Amino acid sequence: MQVRGAPLIGATAAYGLALALGRDSSDSNLEEARALLLATRPTAVNLRWAHGLRLLEALASRSRDPVQVLTHCNAGALATLAWGTATAPIYLAQARGIPVHVWVSETRPRLQGARLTAWELREHRVPHTLIVDAAGAALMRQHRVDIVLVGADRVTRNGDVCNKIGTYEKALAARDNAIPMYAAVPSATFDWTLADGADVPIEERDAGEVLRPSSGDSIAPAGTEVANPAFDVTPGRLLTGLITERGVCAADAAALAALFPEHAR
Repeated sequence: MQVRGAPLIGATAAYGLALALGRDSSDSNLEEARALLLATRPTAVNLRWAHGLRLLEALASRSRDPVQVLTHCNAGALATLAWGTATAPIYLAQARGIPVHVWVSETRPRLQGARLTAWELREHRVPHTLIVDAAGAALMRQHRVDIVLVGADRVTRNGDVCNKIGTYEKALAARDNAIPMYAAVPSATFDWTLADGADVPIEERDAGEVLRPSSGDSIAPAGTEVANPAFDVTPGRLLTGLITERGVCAADAAALAALFPEHAR
């Protein structure tokens, strides 16, 4: 977790391979370095997002109030380089004078929303409010959310999205309240070798992240068993669509095959 976010992981891994080859350029060392880097973060596969801006513009045209965006985890520059993925449409909207307010889920247990997304939004002077993870569904039911934007660590061939744990819950609440939800994903995040989300390996992380989220005293009695899956899978049928560098499309196999014909087979 020193490096997190699929695009940033990919960029860092590329530098790692370059450093390894600088010491030993043999094929055997290349394969050894590749295997080591792939094993560090098994769930993640790995722009500037102008396609997502149109979604916020459309919502803004219906009301004079700020567009209310709900995010989960961190898909900004600290995780993806440049302006990020899910956050880039927000910055572009602000630059065009579109009023935007962001609901930032804290993202337990690592608190990437509270520690990273909130910081990035503050630096860009984007109005935002931090909420506990469980508050997102209630806000949607209260009609205080216009759109949900998230990133992804891996997307399968049928449009299932693997992202930070808690994304699936957001998708269920969004569908129940007829709120559009999109995942912003660079094409490198697609894993064309996997048919659906059931095949994605889910990273199980250390219990200490749950028991001691702030590196202090344990929040549970000694000996408490902990399950700490770092990611969950959201079926593509629950999403309104995917935002890619080639455009916005439905999160299903047919739409992805049409947008990425080179991977259709």
